[in-house]
Amino acid sequence: MSKILLVDDSPTETHQFKAMLELMGHEVITAENGRDGVSMAIAEQPDVILMDIVMPDMNGFQATRHIARGKDTKHIPVIIVSSKNQETDKVWGQRQGAKGYITKPVDTDELISVMRACL
Repeated sequence: MSKILLVDDSPTETHQFKAMLELMGHEVITAENGRDGVSMAIAEQPDVILMDIVMPDMNGFQATRHIARGKDTKHIPVIIVSSKNQETDKVWGQRQGAKGYITKPVDTDELISVMRACL
């Protein structure tokens, strides 16, 4: 299946997402903040990135912008997965280069659908 980079600072969220995605047959690599997520995207070249927004150091919007505009990463689709559910957040995420936006708690069917559309 696909290699997925999961960028989230919550150990609980990371564990739940990782378990769910691995059960679907995906390889999951993780980063705990946006800065590490950008570095991992460059080094690992995942098929898709699931990006939280609220994180220390570099938030998900900033990391998405770096990935979407980076010469070595601009081809990697970023899907924002966040508890921030305002329309302005979704629009801002798209402006940063996100290909999808899913709100937490995540509906598994919605996640699969958005990931398939990006892959």
